[in-house]
Amino acid sequence: MAEEEKQADTPEVAAASEAAPEMPKAARRGRRVQKVGIVASDKMQKTVLVRVDRLVLHRKYRRYVRRTSQFMAHDEMGSTIGDKVRIVETRPLSARKRWRVVEILQKAAK
Repeated sequence: MAEEEKQADTPEVAAASEAAPEMPKAARRGRRVQKVGIVASDKMQKTVLVRVDRLVLHRKYRRYVRRTSQFMAHDEMGSTIGDKVRIVETRPLSARKRWRVVEILQKAAK
C-alpha cells in the first residue's frame, strides 16, 4: 500500500518540477522600463535631457493634468533638440544618468 502512495505522488512531484523550469538570466532580470519623450537639451557630450509627459487624473476636479519629468540619458546615436526618442532604464552611468537612448523615433523638423 505504501508503494502505491509513492507511485501516485511521483507524477505530481514530477509535474510540479516541470512547471517551473530554470529561467535564463535575462528573463530573471525583469523587463526594463521604457519611456518615450522629446529631447530638451543636447549641450552635453553623449548625454541628452529627455522630457517625458504623462497624464495624471486630478483627485478633486477629475480632469487629466499633464505632468512632465526630465531624465538624463546616455546618447550614442547623436539625437538633437526636438527629436522624439525612446529611452530605456539601465545601470547608473553617472550621478544623475540612469537611462540610455535606444532609438530615435522621429527627427525634429528643421
